[in-house]
Amino acid sequence: MRTLAVLGVALTCGSSSLPAQRAHQFEFGAFGSFTRYDKVFNLDSQIGGGGRLGYFFSNVVSAEFDAGYQSPNPKTGSASPTLAHGSASLVLNFGTARNLFYILGGYSRLDFEKTAPYRFTDDAVHGAIGDRIFLGDRAALRFEVRGFYTPNTGFAGADWAGHVLGSLGLSVFTRGGPAPDEDHDGVPDRRDACPDTPVGATVDARGCPTDSDRDGVYDGLDQCPGTPAGAHVNAKGCPADADGDGVPDGLDQCPGTPAGARVDAKGCPADADGDGVLDGLDQCPGTPAGAVVDQAGCPLDADKDGVPDGLDKCPNTPPGAEVDDVGCQRFKDSDGDGVDDAKDRCPGTAPGTRVDAAGCPILFTPERTPVILRGVMFETGKSALKPESFTVLDIVAQSLNANPDIRIEIAGYTDNTGSSATNLRLSQARADAVRAYLGSKGVAPSRMVAKGYAAANPIAANTTAAGRAQNRRVELHQLP
Repeated sequence: MRTLAVLGVALTCGSSSLPAQRAHQFEFGAFGSFTRYDKVFNLDSQIGGGGRLGYFFSNVVSAEFDAGYQSPNPKTGSASPTLAHGSASLVLNFGTARNLFYILGGYSRLDFEKTAPYRFTDDAVHGAIGDRIFLGDRAALRFEVRGFYTPNTGFAGADWAGHVLGSLGLSVFTRGGPAPDEDHDGVPDRRDACPDTPVGATVDARGCPTDSDRDGVYDGLDQCPGTPAGAHVNAKGCPADADGDGVPDGLDQCPGTPAGARVDAKGCPADADGDGVLDGLDQCPGTPAGAVVDQAGCPLDADKDGVPDGLDKCPNTPPGAEVDDVGCQRFKDSDGDGVDDAKDRCPGTAPGTRVDAAGCPILFTPERTPVILRGVMFETGKSALKPESFTVLDIVAQSLNANPDIRIEIAGYTDNTGSSATNLRLSQARADAVRAYLGSKGVAPSRMVAKGYAAANPIAANTTAAGRAQNRRVELHQLP
């Protein structure tokens, strides 16, 4: 630690004044460490050391590699292992030029060597928080606390392991990044005679803004260059136009025109469709005479049947009903699915259900995309359907009965819990149960094939309860 401190003072004294920006800089570092091992490893906490190399892609994002070495002592026994570890990390950096806080995460490889039981290599993930306290522009003390998690450790008698490592080190930064330019005018601060230039203003070689037409608005920000000398301009450098209608004050015979209204050469607004909303503000020009309009000039349509209020002879038409030119309903649609009752082969469709031209739920597409029957549930470990499954299956039966040319495979799946043989029998039994239910609802058995696939074709990871629940499912596959 004394050597690190002496080296830090030497680097600090030798470093020149650099910008606070870190983009495109390399970070080289050495550190001392103190590790608290997972208690199952039966190792004393141990000091060690290592080094790191990092690169800043931007002022916030960087990546780094580090490696370290330790020789911990066992709490009992004579086996004396060594640990060599290496890590790759993605780093997010926050803070100021003198105090750069960071968080990181990544992959680690922990190599225990020499004698059993310490002769194995662990793959781990890690996360850390830390801080860099700069001693100058190119050197910093770095503090860090890091946690390692090994989901499958090679240590005998343990499933997983977790270690905590604290480190104190010194980092050195290379030159990099653009020269500092606080006002972003393209002239570095060290040569900028006007350091507070507004963003976007055109500047001369000394970094000072120019104003060619002398209207008080800098070139680059002046949207109306070439303004005559002495003209009164607004913040954009353009001649004053109080009502913003494009006709300068003094020529405008209708001052106070609402913003956005279209005006003639004299600055006066027009209303071509006579609905009371000025052209330019009217978002629906050409409104039929007699229609009631809103503030935007668009016809109101309370029952949303496409016929404007004021012209609608049948107000309060049910939503989705087909109407004639005067807003009166053309047919009756009891279940509100947009299909005339006379053509609806699936009456009583639940509100919000997407239906085909026959009024039946759309389940099968020309692409023959598999249909996952979410909501179809079974008794645990059995093939008996739960009552809450019937609603979904009734919709399937409706669709199949309305489309007699469609043949399907009912595919049953399980998660990977249990033996393959048991899962195959259970998935087949559940597929058979769905086939039997659909048959009871009028679907011809000859149109349906039931097949169990056990734990094949998972749609989610079987490593979590939520993933296994998704994999226990029934799918419908449309057959050629």
